[in-house]
Amino acid sequence: MHIGVPKEIKDQEFRVGLTPAAVRALSDQGHSVAIEARAGEGSGFTDRDYLEAGARIVETAAEVYAQPMIVKVKEPLPLEYALLGKGQILFTYLHLAASRELTEALLNSGATCIAYETVALADGRLPLLTPMSAIAGRLAVQFGSRFLEKQQGGRGVLLGGVPGVAAGHVAILGGGIVGTEAARIAVGMGARVTILDVNLDRLAYLEDLFGSRVELLFSTRRTIEQMVPGADLLIGAVLVTGRRAPKLVSREVVGRMNPGSVIVDVAVDQGGCVETLRPTSHSEPVYLEAGVVHYGVPNMPGAVPWTATQALNNATLPYVMKLAELGYPQATERDPALALGINIAHSRLIHPAVQQVFPDLIHA
Repeated sequence: MHIGVPKEIKDQEFRVGLTPAAVRALSDQGHSVAIEARAGEGSGFTDRDYLEAGARIVETAAEVYAQPMIVKVKEPLPLEYALLGKGQILFTYLHLAASRELTEALLNSGATCIAYETVALADGRLPLLTPMSAIAGRLAVQFGSRFLEKQQGGRGVLLGGVPGVAAGHVAILGGGIVGTEAARIAVGMGARVTILDVNLDRLAYLEDLFGSRVELLFSTRRTIEQMVPGADLLIGAVLVTGRRAPKLVSREVVGRMNPGSVIVDVAVDQGGCVETLRPTSHSEPVYLEAGVVHYGVPNMPGAVPWTATQALNNATLPYVMKLAELGYPQATERDPALALGINIAHSRLIHPAVQQVFPDLIHA
């Protein structure tokens, strides 16, 4: 298989689809990898590293997209839509539910689009989403604590507090991977932490994990309305696989938060779970609304590309190898988990969750 790896063009996205180690593994199996020049620099990998691993370095995105299989990190942007073609395999994060424009562009391209975030094992685990969810959860507290600083527009709260002064309160909506990792960091910083979730089994697991260090509440509209206004840092960690995140926090509830409080919505790449939050970027990560600092960067792990690229490749490489070896549809026919990653094929919307978001595009 001839594989192309473009340089990511999303704002300050420094991750890259394949590491030199992954390229070596593919080259050893007889596959050809074309890497766009300087694609790996942001993650700490030079063109020489890729050349020594067996890749070809090409100067333009058009040369990369001439390959039959494209491996990326983030969804294609409008400048890349026209570079995709019929019969190509696109393997990357897509989050189609958050963008009708992207969904329509990929349908029109004729490419087979396989999304990392919907590849799912029989027990429901999402092996290609998990590593980035873990990183995003940890970063949510790291960024949140930064923007709580007065000079950053926050209310000047130290999450860990000091003797004689109360610790800051971190409220987390969702107890999955993102929420768990956020809680782990917040607890480590000495914050008072509350997790809200609708899954009683998950809450029981979190009790075993954190004991009395974290307050665990069943999530209802009333509980959210009572808990959120008192939070210094609110973290949205809601996931409904393949679908838009539900709006759990209304504008009215945000308006009752203390001025200078911070909201970090990790679910923003699926539409976000806070009514007042919109996507931002690493260049301009926050804005103020209702006196509350809003952080909505959809590619949070791009802030730590050296860690994130390697963590992502550790998870994706076995699937990349399978696609490269068998092609489509043979690879997905043999691997049920990979088959669930198919969002678009033959210019048709395939994944049921995305179909529910865009029912009018099912037969487009």
